[in-house]
Amino acid sequence: MQFSPAVSTIADTIQLSLSPVFMLAGIGALLNVLAGRLARVIDRARELEQLHPRSTGPEHDRYVWELRILDRRMKLSNIGMLLAVSSAMITCAVVALLFIAVLGRFHIGRYVAVLFILAMVLLTSSLLAFLLEVRASLRANRVRVELLEKR
Repeated sequence: MQFSPAVSTIADTIQLSLSPVFMLAGIGALLNVLAGRLARVIDRARELEQLHPRSTGPEHDRYVWELRILDRRMKLSNIGMLLAVSSAMITCAVVALLFIAVLGRFHIGRYVAVLFILAMVLLTSSLLAFLLEVRASLRANRVRVELLEKR
């Protein structure tokens, strides 16, 4: 007789997979934020690239300085997105492996745990890249001292 898991076994597996699925929702939200920030950085870089050739003196130096920060922000956003997508893919593999383990009666809990830990490390690294990108944006968006009127 062929093995057919009980509905309760499938229901238990679905319950086990809920945490990784919620994690996927969070990763999706993070990717949305990162993509939005990257789009704004790209728009600003394009604007400065048009102003750059026509500028001279301190204005030119300011554009170069800001373009360097924007370049760093683009790199950090891309790294964050790569790490988040990698985390999401591994999380999907965790969910699939949970079902494969139940349906095939495989004892692969250790591998599932290691993959889930890897997904969390990648997600944490993505959040770190996001934090560094935000810090870089704050550096670029401070009000210049020469514009502040001291009393």
